[in-house]
Amino acid sequence: MKYLIIAASLLFTTEIHAQNALTVHYKVRYHGEELKKNASTLFIDGNKVHITNDEDRNAREQQYIDYSENVTMQVLRLDGSAVTFKKKIEDYEKPELLPDTATIAGYLCKKAKVIIRSNTVEVWYTNALNVKGTPGLGTAPGLGLVLKTVRNGEMEVVATEVKKGKINPKDLNWPDAGTMGKLVDQANYTREVIDSRYTTIPVFSKEQVSFGYDKPNPAANQGDVTYHYAGGTVILKKVKLPKYEPGRQLFVELAQYSNGDAYDRTGSVFMIPMNKQRSFLNGLQNGVKDLPVYKEKYQGVVATDDYLPTMELLRFFTPFGIHHYNERSQIAGYNWADSAVFRQEITELQPGMEGDVWLGVFIGNYDKGGHIVSLRLKYFKGNEDEGLHAPAYLQPIFNTTNVMEMAGQEYGTMFDHDSLTVKVNIPEGVTNLQLRYITTGHGGWGNGDEFVPKLNEIFVDGKRVYHFVPWRTDCGTYRLLNPSSGNFSNGLSSSDLSRSNWCPGSLTPAVYIPLPDLAPGVHEFKVAIPLGKREGTAFSAWNVSGVLMGEKK
Repeated sequence: MKYLIIAASLLFTTEIHAQNALTVHYKVRYHGEELKKNASTLFIDGNKVHITNDEDRNAREQQYIDYSENVTMQVLRLDGSAVTFKKKIEDYEKPELLPDTATIAGYLCKKAKVIIRSNTVEVWYTNALNVKGTPGLGTAPGLGLVLKTVRNGEMEVVATEVKKGKINPKDLNWPDAGTMGKLVDQANYTREVIDSRYTTIPVFSKEQVSFGYDKPNPAANQGDVTYHYAGGTVILKKVKLPKYEPGRQLFVELAQYSNGDAYDRTGSVFMIPMNKQRSFLNGLQNGVKDLPVYKEKYQGVVATDDYLPTMELLRFFTPFGIHHYNERSQIAGYNWADSAVFRQEITELQPGMEGDVWLGVFIGNYDKGGHIVSLRLKYFKGNEDEGLHAPAYLQPIFNTTNVMEMAGQEYGTMFDHDSLTVKVNIPEGVTNLQLRYITTGHGGWGNGDEFVPKLNEIFVDGKRVYHFVPWRTDCGTYRLLNPSSGNFSNGLSSSDLSRSNWCPGSLTPAVYIPLPDLAPGVHEFKVAIPLGKREGTAFSAWNVSGVLMGEKK
């Protein structure tokens, strides 16, 4: 008799357990249109709930609710490790219970409303199934089984099927102490999640860019080692980059702080094209004498039959003395930034940045401490059908930014007597051309082109195709990056002053000039700028770079 009682008890427990095991399928509609890729499923086994995305059941991040402990769990599985964040259900936004009811997936549901980060979410939930769960981890996890949510009247998540029956352990995928990894707080978990979603390729890490660097370089043309050129004001490295994928977005990110230099300086992140007989690398390794000369004076600035200038990825300007002079420039209420970070999307340049690529950073300075920089490339996966498509044809055609300034490369003063001109042979099959153009004016005194607006004109085969006055009036925005900026008697600081398309502590974005009617063949490009006159030893110069981009049939 005793064994019969035990057997009956076990059978009763198994039946109760099976009744509390559910699989709930949800579909998502946005403005009434179904989004199949966002469909999800809840696997519920008593007090254990696993929230999954149907399109990617094996995603790195998995979400759970443990009602025995009344916590939610987010588990991020990384390569060889994992981190977990637990949050008490009571810490989520409290829903407001409403009198409305509706029948969803065959079950009578009550209604509630919850405000999540200024979003209004209507929630329909049922208590008829003796279990709890929600398709959105933070959407009313403490109510019953949520069968429908509507966010801001636009995004609807609704249950399409509620299926009772035993849950496969593989579907529940319940984490144990080993698979949960380290418990972390929300801030660290969020950082880990964000970092796991894209690929970071580090190029330079806290490298010094300063004049007077006297250590010998490694043997020529090695990969993944840092070279110092132009007296130490240029750092260079050969790195291996991934093959271009349509839809993927690419960002360049440079972090910088002063290691002794108090002034604002011109900076450039660039790539050296290596598909011609000569390259800018020859000039860095052997001196400016190895670069082709334009107008008998200017080294390596325009494309020729056997040479391409550097392809500029990012133009930036260091702020006045950030980090190094913070403590020496104390002003009540001024909380100086510790570093400047420059980020820019360069997706359009990806096809020219595959395989072994030479990447460099230049900061013009004559300071022994100079600057410290870190450079990273960040690749973000996208949908090939929805994402940006980079051009198939890329060719840098001019760059007057004298990256080898401290090794004798001439400043961009050719605009004084003549325009900058270059002839380009566009191959057959190239269409929808455009010019990626970056321009900044220099000459740091009252009448210098740094402080005087100047018209930039672009001509193709003698016809003006674009003109504008590059001028920045927002430089005061970056005041807290400029601790050693001089303060004037009228209350302004030097870093506040408007300038020719740049500010201390900012980057200069490119402008994109459409050239849809340009056919294959030889064409002459011309940049015209009315250069300011010299005053004694003071002179003006313009740093302009251009990359021709187009599609191929």
